Amino acid sequence: MSFSGFNLPLALHTALEKQNIKTPFPIQKEVIPLALNGKDVLGIAKTGSGKTLAYILPILTKLNFFPDSKNRHPQVLILVPTRELAQQILEVFKLFVDPNRNQSKVLAAFGGTSINPQMQGMGEVKILISTPGRLLDLVSSNALKLGGLQLLVIDEADKLLNSNFKKELDDILKLISGTVQKLLFSATLSLEVQKLNQLYLNKPAIIQIAQEEEKTELIKQSAFAVEASQKGPFLRYLIKSKDLKQVMVFTSSITTADKVADKLRKNGVDALAVHSKKSQQARKESLQDFKEGKINVLVTTDLLSRGIDIAYLPFVINYELPRSPKDFVHRVGRTGRAEHSGEAISLISSEEHHHFEVIQKKIKQKIELQDISGFDLHGY
Repeated sequence: MSFSGFNLPLALHTALEKQNIKTPFPIQKEVIPLALNGKDVLGIAKTGSGKTLAYILPILTKLNFFPDSKNRHPQVLILVPTRELAQQILEVFKLFVDPNRNQSKVLAAFGGTSINPQMQGMGEVKILISTPGRLLDLVSSNALKLGGLQLLVIDEADKLLNSNFKKELDDILKLISGTVQKLLFSATLSLEVQKLNQLYLNKPAIIQIAQEEEKTELIKQSAFAVEASQKGPFLRYLIKSKDLKQVMVFTSSITTADKVADKLRKNGVDALAVHSKKSQQARKESLQDFKEGKINVLVTTDLLSRGIDIAYLPFVINYELPRSPKDFVHRVGRTGRAEHSGEAISLISSEEHHHFEVIQKKIKQKIELQDISGFDLHGY
């Protein structure tokens, strides 16, 4: 099945072709026709399953058919748990929205930054992507009203409910008419998500996409006990002394990714940082340069642990551990594909030892923690 099977505008088909997106993912096959028909949907699918396009395409298709709204009355609201996800979704919208059409104005609002520019931008917004706290701030300051809302998306509902957003989410949903179409997405069908479904969704279609777990048994794994202050020199030692090519390095934050890439470049290693603060175009170009061997090291957050298309990635290095054992499996699973061997290396500080033990138990795999005292890191 191709996207031509959906009743999408020609402009969206053109944008899909431009992005070389030809075949819908399972979640897209199921959700798009239901969303276009006005149904409420509860979609259970792992991160990286393609759910963002499963709601972006119906939103942009239906937008021109929604009743005209006043200023500061968005027609579509997308609630997300983090600013990083809000920025990622905004970048995907930019790939499909015609910038010359004001009726498609999309904005992202989140905390951790001044609210004033976001308040000023609410005038003509049609599609708003927001974290719950900042949305309530905008509503309470009269910068935004939810009376004209036609469609609500709650993305990563399980993370929203696990991040102490439950009261804020309840407060927001009480402000929204029961007749508004609602699309709720979650990686798991937890008890909290089921309660949210029962309270706020209207006879939803429940779509559950099963995904095969990525396996790490065929990937060579090693781990080194490295204090935080030694991680930079040891990383550079590994890459330079072993002449590693095509290395993906994972960090737990955007700030660390930038610092690691900067230090690598200063020490003569071709490296770039790729994360949600980079534009979609910049990320795309960096990934292409990495695939073509123009860049030797790509430093990233979990933004690239899922859904990337690299036929042969020989090395993955966990500069810092992810919070979730599943994210560890996704990171490591970037290597050892297409019948090629792969190697995953983890740098474990003393603060991470316990978490590393938890990860090993979860993945049912023992990885020996090696001492680095015998390595000469002078000059690295």
